[in-house]
Amino acid sequence: MVTPSSPFSFLDDFINRVGSRLQPPDWVIHEVQHRAVLFLNHVLQQEPEAQQRLARQQGRVVEFEWRFVTMKVVATPAGLLDLAPEGAVPELMLVLAETSPFGLARAAVRGEKPAVRIEGDVQLAAEVNWLVDHVRWDVEDDLARLIGDVPAHTIANGAKRVVEGLRQFVGERGGKPAGSAGAE
Repeated sequence: MVTPSSPFSFLDDFINRVGSRLQPPDWVIHEVQHRAVLFLNHVLQQEPEAQQRLARQQGRVVEFEWRFVTMKVVATPAGLLDLAPEGAVPELMLVLAETSPFGLARAAVRGEKPAVRIEGDVQLAAEVNWLVDHVRWDVEDDLARLIGDVPAHTIANGAKRVVEGLRQFVGERGGKPAGSAGAE
């Protein structure tokens, strides 16, 4: 019996073909990387222990790679991140194994970590893993600064319900029973 392919396989193939041919200009890549570092630093500033751990790794370079996208960051003395200088040699390289953006989204909705190939310094890899496991963006807190506590709490609760519904839907599509997400 032939298993049906994902309805997203066509989109995956399209993204692969287009992504390999169309490359954004260097200035766009640099701006996106710069904005990503600013966002990561915003999240890190909410977690003092994360900053202390990163400060101990100052000057060390980590390279992230997914498909045709790469980004090198360096830990600063302040316990934050900065884009690594051109030509910096990474001490740790993290390569996302999942090439499909839909596969990554599916894993994220299920609350799973994507598979990562790790090359380089083991101690630095352990610190990065700690950051991934323990640092979370407090969306509700940031939203409360903009619109107030009550509306932010309401929006956050609604978003949590949507994510839980997506997890149940994806779980059902993945062959799991409908009630396996956990009883409340």
